[in-house]
Amino acid sequence: MTESEKNTAVEECTHDCSSCGANCSSREEAPDPAAQARKEINKIRKVYAVMSGKGGVGKSLVTSVLASAASALGKSVAVLDADITGPSIPRSFGLKTRAGGSPLGILPVETSTGIKVMSLNLLIENETDPVVWRGAMITGCAQQFYTDVVWGDVDYMFVDMPPGTGDVPLTVLQQFKVDGIILVTSPQELVTMIVEKAAKMAGMMNVPIVALVENMSYFVCPDCGKKHNVFGEGKLESVAKEHGITFTASLPIDPKIAEAVDLGRAESLFELLLPLAKELTADK
Repeated sequence: MTESEKNTAVEECTHDCSSCGANCSSREEAPDPAAQARKEINKIRKVYAVMSGKGGVGKSLVTSVLASAASALGKSVAVLDADITGPSIPRSFGLKTRAGGSPLGILPVETSTGIKVMSLNLLIENETDPVVWRGAMITGCAQQFYTDVVWGDVDYMFVDMPPGTGDVPLTVLQQFKVDGIILVTSPQELVTMIVEKAAKMAGMMNVPIVALVENMSYFVCPDCGKKHNVFGEGKLESVAKEHGITFTASLPIDPKIAEAVDLGRAESLFELLLPLAKELTADK
């Protein structure tokens, strides 16, 4: 279409874009009915992002156990697995069913206690297939899990974040309506330093850190009952005080915990973080 034809089309505009081929400023994309319906259906009251400065500190464990504890308190709970290249949440809950679809969007899979879960491992054919994607696709996938899934009525959503302070954590903190961050650490000095990096990122994004969880904090001897600090004395309280974090919790080194998660029984561990869940879900 020539410039003259475009001008003529604008002058004769009937505001019915369905019958017009002109690319003008009046043209707007038609609203997606499914997206509009999801906005009305999805009522997510609070979103907590579970973060760590590095991998291997038990972030997914904390996410699944904390979600289980909130569910045990009678709350409607969802878990969004934003660790796209290393999803492990479905295995923690023993989920084998693939996510379904509907005219409204993607349907999450529910655990035995009714926790709604969405993870890339619930969409791919084989859970061991690697996700070889570039950054834009990874962040886009994480965002779609938030916007394109039919979550329904949810009291608390826990987002299992990938480690570090890269693209996905940045996207989640900027574009999700995150109410607070739960930082996960372990007692080593290096990990504590890395947690401080994550804490500074949270400050830059103006999202409060609501809790600090120290995993692998201690080991209780099954014979004598004595507590041993395998990795040395942790700095849980001092780090929490430094960053103004109100709530803290610690998890022990216990083979039974690892076994339960490997068997898909994370929900049986809810008592480990039940006090923290009570604090986070208390009506203020």
